[in-house]
Amino acid sequence: MKEGQFTIGIVAGEASGDLLGAHLIAALRTHLPDVRFMGIGGPKMQAQGLTSLFPMERLAVRGYAEVLRHYPGLVWMRRKLRLALLEAQPRLFIGVDAPDFNLGLEAGLKRAGIPIVHYVSPSIWAWRGGRIGGIARSVDHVLTLFPFEPEIYRKSGVNATYVGHPLADLIPEDDQTAATRERLKIAPERKVFALLPGSRQSELRYMADTFIATAKLLAQKIERPLFLVPLVSRETREIFEAAMYRADAGELPLTVLFGHARDALAAADVALIASGTATLEAALLKKPMVITYKMAGSSWLLMRRMGYQPYIGLPNILSGEFVVPELLQNDATAENLAQALLNALNDSVVRERLPRRFAALHRELKCNTAEQAAKAVLPLLGPASTPAA
Repeated sequence: MKEGQFTIGIVAGEASGDLLGAHLIAALRTHLPDVRFMGIGGPKMQAQGLTSLFPMERLAVRGYAEVLRHYPGLVWMRRKLRLALLEAQPRLFIGVDAPDFNLGLEAGLKRAGIPIVHYVSPSIWAWRGGRIGGIARSVDHVLTLFPFEPEIYRKSGVNATYVGHPLADLIPEDDQTAATRERLKIAPERKVFALLPGSRQSELRYMADTFIATAKLLAQKIERPLFLVPLVSRETREIFEAAMYRADAGELPLTVLFGHARDALAAADVALIASGTATLEAALLKKPMVITYKMAGSSWLLMRRMGYQPYIGLPNILSGEFVVPELLQNDATAENLAQALLNALNDSVVRERLPRRFAALHRELKCNTAEQAAKAVLPLLGPASTPAA
């Protein structure tokens, strides 16, 4: 390592965290061009110079039952990573989301005297509120994506800074539908449905069959529909294609895209989305949507017992009410989902009011997030890390 060069540890656990981490790394490099990053991240963070010690995909596990099956491997990986980071003696550690993995890692590093930033608040306002005490013991500073979160932390004595949401910076505020359809060569008169069954393999295993059955019902009721299905990996594509085969759905007017979720959403009239960051992306693109989710029955029972709010989708959470429908677990049948999508497609009041509601949300979340996050991080690096002019 060059004289004066130092290391920042950083770990992200899934595609949305990889995007956040990549933008933060790039913003920090404008102030600290010689800083070295090591930890765990995906292709976007690695493209910004991160040395990833383990594949990020190993952390992309959701649901209690699923985590329990992978628990021994995750514990082993966290221990190995902690030892590697302690040896490297980073000036700072940044955990990007992935709280079930990162908070335990952060607690051990903090005890060793390494300053800790957690980027993206765990959803303590939705469920598992008792976790805030553990967060306080594990981190020095939380960077939040939503404006109501810092006050929750301040009440518990945790430093927190609202930095906005990076998707609000990346997505234009004006309507992208016509331009995207022209680029994708989609006729303006076609009714386009974006189907986003999730980014994790476990999500596809629970959701793919239902999404395909929903598309088959819609194809019976809509003239010349088009279904766009963005999938993030070869593995998730294989799971979806196997479900297509089981459903004998080869004749569906359906296009599987490798990635390109934003294009699918921008081109769509309405979207069916497995709950997650994609719901916020759809809102920023001003799209009507139906939110759905399925998971292992045991995981679902635990989550419902611990939930504080009646909704799980980010557009509803941020609005404080049901602005878009949610059909979850046993309610997530193909018949229910198809009807909800038709309602969203045909309700003129929804199609007029929802974009205005989402436009106000877009303006609130647009803060130049990466630079705001970098400014919050820099003071924790100490006086020896003089920013570049």
